[in-house]
Order: sequence, then structure tokens, then C-alpha cells
Amino acid sequence: MNGKTSGYAPVNGLDMYYELRGAGPPAVYIHPNVSHGGLAPALTGNRRWLAMDLQGHGRTADRASAMTCDQHADDIAAMMRHLGIDHADFFGDSFGGAIAVTMALRHPALVRRVAAYGSSLAPFPKEVETLVTPDLVPWEAAEYRKVAPHPQHWPITFTKAVRSGIDWPGISSDHLRALTVPVLIACGDHDLCSIDRCVELARLIPQGQLAIIPDASHFVLFSEPEKLLPVIAAFFNAPTPTLPLSTFASGFRPGVTR
Repeated sequence: MNGKTSGYAPVNGLDMYYELRGAGPPAVYIHPNVSHGGLAPALTGNRRWLAMDLQGHGRTADRASAMTCDQHADDIAAMMRHLGIDHADFFGDSFGGAIAVTMALRHPALVRRVAAYGSSLAPFPKEVETLVTPDLVPWEAAEYRKVAPHPQHWPITFTKAVRSGIDWPGISSDHLRALTVPVLIACGDHDLCSIDRCVELARLIPQGQLAIIPDASHFVLFSEPEKLLPVIAAFFNAPTPTLPLSTFASGFRPGVTR
């Protein structure tokens, strides 16, 4: 990635950390829960990427208010306006995918396309609160402590972030049907999000598309990004189709069906 710049922007009472890297049309990367934007080892080479650390994540300090999906989306919208980005593609990983779809609902004028990986667009199961601990994924804690303004706050940040996923109501079927932009629902065939759920989501969204990444886990962006990133790049680059899909009933006629 070339032309990397970074800094802090005043966003809704936060000094929010951000990075800009790469070249091309603008795109926004939204990191997973309890992660941060600087951890993404690679992104597609066909965009100028904005990545930020959300409230209480990475280099961005927490604030007294709760973490919510809606607030994260509003913070990203304010960040874009601060940087003069008026329209972008969005790629959200895990809970970042839920935030990306929320962007399309709350701030549709800012959103061209959305790609969500490994996100069920539903709240975390309640049992997650008792199953996961701040030490469950040691590298997340270690990476947080390397960059956070208050490294000792990791247990508080972790608990607050997980609680936000449990308390979040999810995105309703009616809201999914109301989406007006192309949305790629992607997951691995060994993901935490089930293939059946991804199929359901893609069918509910009017311009929904589906991608199942073979031999891929929930963490493919970090373990094997070469499996996922070409799919994201192709989705962003593809023109919005105006021709109907061919079927056995309709057949394929060049210029009439695709």
C-alpha cells in the first residue's frame, strides 16, 4: 500500500485514530469487535482505504457512553466528513460487517457498496458473555496494549465491547429488504457465521450477493487474506448489473440476460 498517512480526528467527543493508505476510489475498512484498524495485514489494491480505530479500540480512547453499532456508524460518518470523503465502498470484518450495513441504513448518501465478512447481522448469543474472557485470544490483548492510550483498560474495553454485541438488537428483515445498495454477504465455509445464515441474508437484501470462501475460517483476513481480498476487489469493481439473471426457464441470451 502506498501513500500512507495517519492522525487523529475530533469525532463526536473522541480523538479518533485513522489511517489512509493505497490509491484509487475511496473505501472504508471497519475492524472486528475488540480489534483495531491497524491490525489488517492487507487490503485490496484497488482503493484508497480509510481505516480507523473505533471507540475504545486500539489508539482511540473510550468515552463514558456505551459502545453501540449505531454510534460506531455515526462516528465513521463524522470521520468521513472531517476528511472530506463524501462517498465510499465499505468492507466490514465480523462485527465490522454489521457496522458497515448499519452505515448503509443510517447514512446511505455516504455508501456506494458494502462487503461484510463473517457477520450474521444478529446479536451475539447471550452465552458468549460467560464463555469468552479478556484472555481468550492473547494476541488481541497484546496488540491492544501495544498501542492503546490506556493499556491497563483492556479488561474493561473487552467486556464493554462484548456486551455491546450482546445488547445490540441486530438488523431486522425489514431493514435488510430496505437496503438500496449492492451488499456482498461473505463467509468462510468454516466460519463462526453459518452458511445457511449467509444465504438467508443474501436473499433478503434486494441487491444482495453471496460469497462462500472455501477452506476459510472466521479469521481468514488475518491468516490467508489472498483467499478473500480478490473477491472483495471484484465486487467493488463490478458494474451494477442492469440485466436479469439467466435461468433454465429464461435461458441465456447475450444482451438480454446475464
